[in-house]
Amino acid sequence: MNRTKKIIITFCIFFNFVFTLSASASKQIKALNKNGIFEKQASVGNVIFNYAEGPDNGPVLLMLHAQLLDWYTYHLVLPELSKNFHVFAVDYPGHGKTVLPTDYEMTANQIGSDLALFIEEVCGGKEQKIFVTGNSSGGLLAMWLCSHRPDLIAGAVLEDPPLFSSEYPVVQKTVANKAFTMSYNAVENNQTDDFLMYWVDNGKQFFETYAGRNGQKKVKSYVKLYRFFHPNKPVDFSGKGPSVQEMLRGLDMYNPAFGRAFYTGDWNKDFSHEEYLQKIQCPVLLIQADFDYLEEGTLNGAMSKEMAEKACQLIPDCQYIKFDCGHVTNLEAPELFSKTVIDFLGGIK
Repeated sequence: MNRTKKIIITFCIFFNFVFTLSASASKQIKALNKNGIFEKQASVGNVIFNYAEGPDNGPVLLMLHAQLLDWYTYHLVLPELSKNFHVFAVDYPGHGKTVLPTDYEMTANQIGSDLALFIEEVCGGKEQKIFVTGNSSGGLLAMWLCSHRPDLIAGAVLEDPPLFSSEYPVVQKTVANKAFTMSYNAVENNQTDDFLMYWVDNGKQFFETYAGRNGQKKVKSYVKLYRFFHPNKPVDFSGKGPSVQEMLRGLDMYNPAFGRAFYTGDWNKDFSHEEYLQKIQCPVLLIQADFDYLEEGTLNGAMSKEMAEKACQLIPDCQYIKFDCGHVTNLEAPELFSKTVIDFLGGIK
């Protein structure tokens, strides 16, 4: 086979790959629209929030995705949850299409305060208390809202949040610190304009694990080609499992200053997990996903068993459930997640 023919065949394969992904993402969005769920924007304070809102089918449920992702992460559970709740899935600051001032402070206190304003001005939080669910860093923000604004929150689901493990210096002994280190280096080296490509260029081991042999080169080629055919759209990339696919999409819109704040410890400044878990007044369901330890003792997961048990002891009204799945529970086990959320929140009077 001559070189020209190889190039043509390769191009056709890539084109088909990119076209298929685009059609898949478009189909998911149309499915959400048919369920009355639409993407919107709202200016709140100094932030222009991007979010998806469903029909008014019950009490308000604010949904806060995991770090590196965006509101679309919840696309598998939004249709079912929207039958029981008035859903608001929001890109919180540092993620997705939400727009921030250039000097925005990446701390739990700043982001939590802006989310409280979003609840009041967009979700109708001045008239009624709402429910909140949050995954990973979104779970920390849900916890912030519960502890700082009990007047707004009627109940919460914390989806595998990194309680205690994301506080400095403990965070240095977690697998997540690799991502935080990369974020820190990108900011320090002024490599923030295209963080997805920065991640690809510096993540050889990651892509060898999730995209196979020569994964880094394959992903880089796919990203370039996808952007050529779909300019100004977040990259939609197929990986090993839904969480990886959504992470790569989210990285295309991610502000590494968010991760840098975890690396330096600034994100949790004046936000002690132990102190504020005890101040929560509403019922809470704590979901823990799978975790283990790497050979060198690094925590590979959001929480250890001991951390989860400590959190349950500190929260005055807490239930606990273990999911046998990966960290992004709403993607890894969508049916179980939806049923669990509906049953728990539906039982709160």
